[in-house]
Amino acid sequence: MTALYSIILGIVEGLTEFIPVSSTFHLIAASKLLALTQNDFLKLFEVVIQSGAIISIIWLYKEKLVSNRQLQKNLFYSFIPTAIVGGVLYKLIKGYFFENTILQLSVFALVGLLFIILEWLVTNKHLNLSKKLSDISIRHALIIGLFQAMSTVPGFSRSGSILLGMLALGYKRASAAKYAFMLSLPTILAATSLDLYQNRSLLSTISSSEVLYLFLGTMSAFLSALWVMRWLINYLSSHNLKIFGYYRLITAVILYYLL
Repeated sequence: MTALYSIILGIVEGLTEFIPVSSTFHLIAASKLLALTQNDFLKLFEVVIQSGAIISIIWLYKEKLVSNRQLQKNLFYSFIPTAIVGGVLYKLIKGYFFENTILQLSVFALVGLLFIILEWLVTNKHLNLSKKLSDISIRHALIIGLFQAMSTVPGFSRSGSILLGMLALGYKRASAAKYAFMLSLPTILAATSLDLYQNRSLLSTISSSEVLYLFLGTMSAFLSALWVMRWLINYLSSHNLKIFGYYRLITAVILYYLL
């Protein structure tokens, strides 16, 4: 690990955490492409820099998160399925899913294909995207949570899973993206806290240079996440998700041969 690599990985985390392309998948792929050894510090680094994404969500949506009681309830209900699945399958996720490159590539490509199919349904008027955030019911909140629970498998992505679920339920793309951002707050916070607790022994052994790498990675993740959230809302106000579908398919093929 070097300062430059920590900044690169932080930017990768920030740019991919909120667009539907799977930040975990990209971090794993970027680490392999940079020939970084998958040691304990790198795993800790990938966990810690997610705090940059957490700070960016609070920065943008603090007023809405604090003042809107109905939104708070919906986020709570949506978080429940992910918490259950993540808690029950934690060891399997960290042990098998994170080590199986073929599985990650397959899932990554599959979600891309589902994006293209959903947008085809919208284009051909088999699916109407008219619902807003205020239309989310408890039932829909739980269904969205079930979709997010699929993101425990690297390659799905939290935002990608939520967008799939909310589009299938008829929500507007920009509204679905905003909900995905805000739902990421309790989800990332819980996942990061659990990972830090599991790796608490490492926190007391890191060197001063490694502390610097963690800081640089977190700050670059924060800044890039802040930019990409604003960009994605504007983009989805007038564009569809096909570009992310094609990106996933093409990237999966390229990485299959590179990795």
